[in-house]
Amino acid sequence: MFIINCKNYEEIAGDKIIEFVNIAEKISKKYKIKIAVAPPQHLIGLVANSSIPILAQHVDNSKIGSTTGFIIPELLKKSKVSGSLINHSEHRISEKEITELVLRLRELKMISVVCVKDVAEAKKYAKLNPDYIAIEPPELIGSGKAVSKERPELITKSVDAVNSANNKTKLLCGAGIVSGYDVTKALELGSKGILVASGIIKAKNWTKVIGEFSKAML
Repeated sequence: MFIINCKNYEEIAGDKIIEFVNIAEKISKKYKIKIAVAPPQHLIGLVANSSIPILAQHVDNSKIGSTTGFIIPELLKKSKVSGSLINHSEHRISEKEITELVLRLRELKMISVVCVKDVAEAKKYAKLNPDYIAIEPPELIGSGKAVSKERPELITKSVDAVNSANNKTKLLCGAGIVSGYDVTKALELGSKGILVASGIIKAKNWTKVIGEFSKAML
């Protein structure tokens, strides 16, 4: 799994998100790699009909109905959104919310990607059986310093922690990934995919960098 988190970067604003998702679609088909994109929340509707999975960057554990401003899983599902990131380091939520949201997304047959900052969290939240655990040490996010280079033991220990908790959840590696080498190294260490943001969104040539990362995953 290759997840691209667009965050709220200006490079992806407006109709640019359509261009970006079209590029991701073509490369996904070319290399037969599963690519998912998490657009800025307000732009999801522009690309929800894409042939690749579209994820929300965050989802709220709030009810359907009179809940102004909240992102509701059931409504995302009706808008053809495939799932959501949960507990990203830039949008941390409580353990109770994480637990309930993983269950709620599972019941809706939506993809859950729980972001964690360390091995202890990886082990704890893997017990909830989300589809993916994404390990991202906060200090390396957006740094250009890949966790696979700076802290390779964090990936291997997280793989062991997730595998010891259950055999369904897959580990993704994030934070500081800026090259195909970083991707290859993460997979060699046991990661089943990557979660990337600025390393792709801020690149001058989206086709080139998404293609490079995809080839590295083969």
